[in-house]
Amino acid sequence: MPKAKLARGGKAPRSLGLAEQILQGDAVKPLGRQKERHRRQEARARDRDEEEYVDARLSRRILEQARAQQEELEAEHGGGDDLGRATKTTVLGSGSRGKDSDSESDDEWPTLESAAAIAKEGYGEEVVVNPEDEKAIDTFMNKNPPLRRTLADIIMEKITEKQTEVETVMSEVSGRPMPQLDPRVLEVYKGVREVLCKYRSGKLPKAFKIVPALSNWEQILYITEPESWTAAAMYQATRIFAANLKAKMAQRFYNLVLLPRVRDDIVEYKRLNFHLYMSLKKALFKPGAWFKGILLPLCESGTCTLREAIIIGSILTKCSIPVLHTSAAMLKIAEMEYNGANSIFLRLMIDKKYALPFRVIDALVFHFLRFQADKRTLPVLWHQCLLTFAQRYKEDLSSEQKDSLVELLRIHHHPSISPEIRRELVNSKSRDVEVGMALD
Repeated sequence: MPKAKLARGGKAPRSLGLAEQILQGDAVKPLGRQKERHRRQEARARDRDEEEYVDARLSRRILEQARAQQEELEAEHGGGDDLGRATKTTVLGSGSRGKDSDSESDDEWPTLESAAAIAKEGYGEEVVVNPEDEKAIDTFMNKNPPLRRTLADIIMEKITEKQTEVETVMSEVSGRPMPQLDPRVLEVYKGVREVLCKYRSGKLPKAFKIVPALSNWEQILYITEPESWTAAAMYQATRIFAANLKAKMAQRFYNLVLLPRVRDDIVEYKRLNFHLYMSLKKALFKPGAWFKGILLPLCESGTCTLREAIIIGSILTKCSIPVLHTSAAMLKIAEMEYNGANSIFLRLMIDKKYALPFRVIDALVFHFLRFQADKRTLPVLWHQCLLTFAQRYKEDLSSEQKDSLVELLRIHHHPSISPEIRRELVNSKSRDVEVGMALD
């Protein structure tokens, strides 16, 4: 007997028994909305799948930026006629690392986004220097600079001094001379040198990563010939040495390897390579070593050009530096012999608006007052530095210091800057007045 069908109204037919009609009336009846809900779920799934794809306009912009970056890298690393015909594929970012790549840090290689962002900031472009400012700074440079030796000469001299000292001690103790490097070690690090001379991206040799842990790391480093490394290899080496060396050893690496390479690159190309710029930023991982190994030797040399000061000074503007290290560097620069680059570095550090100790503020005041007996025409950079100092720390000066600075403005006067400096000094509170009010 066929099954009884329900009427269109949903009520059970009267031919069924009373018990069956009651059971069918209490049961939950399916609604007609299930198909509609299923269609909405399928539509949302399709929307999610479409959102995972990049639209055509964004894809085109990404490819254009990647192509521009590729052309810039080929131009920087000497892409000649023969090299120009070959198709190079340099992949930046995390996509270039496979499963076996090193996982020391997430920022092992600068990503395409970071490269584009820094390129927008204009660091990689040729720095336009005002000829008048450059000529004014040249008058304050050291006329008899010390002979600049090559990097190999500097490292070899350090190694020879250290090796002679150690050989003497060992000869006195054991009666035998100090053994030389194993030929197998020399062969390994000569192979590392060949890799670093052509390095662009990817993994570094394991033998190079253990160099900071060696007691004779300078001697091993000399074998690899740092002056022939590529800029990308210099960035990776800076990461390794900044993370694994102590502050004093990192200072030696910055001073003997990184600084000469940066200065040579700026002189040759009138700008700084992207990887070398990132090396300077990565070197700030140890700020004390950065100041002692890069900034202070650059100021003490007396040969720092305006272009070098602008490029290296931009690191001070963009990076966060502990106040104690900055205060010590300002104290040293204020006390050393003046050259035009000192005003640039001092102005950039003053403009960071740190709460400086009174000892540093007094040293800066004496730095400016030393020019009372100087008959030379001071560059505009000096007046700008004094204006920035007066704007930031005018209320931390005593009344005697303000009077001395006002007298200094009569000797070294700039028609547009000196009135601003005078206004800042005169229309502000003094340090000794605030102390007297506090005591009362």
